[in-house]
Amino acid sequence: MVLANNKAVFKMSVNREELKRLIDFIHEEDTAEVYDFIGYLNMKREREAIDQMDLELFSKDKELIRQVQKSREDRANGRIYDQEKGLKYLKNKIKEFESEQNL
Repeated sequence: MVLANNKAVFKMSVNREELKRLIDFIHEEDTAEVYDFIGYLNMKREREAIDQMDLELFSKDKELIRQVQKSREDRANGRIYDQEKGLKYLKNKIKEFESEQNL
């Protein structure tokens, strides 16, 4: 058993030569599906590696951490706007800004 991304993963020992032999004997009509599946597995591994790198980068980004904490505080204190209220708020801010520019 190995831990990967905080999940227990049971590693199975696979004889790669046996795997290659099995692939050689796959029916022709199944080869495209096997090829797609291998591509899917490679893409999945790449995505997991990228997600792990992103998590590490985000955990070091002090500004992002500050923004997340501020967002949590806003939610806890009821400072959340739905789309309609958010647009109304922005329109009012634009009007305020424009009226200040006309002074």
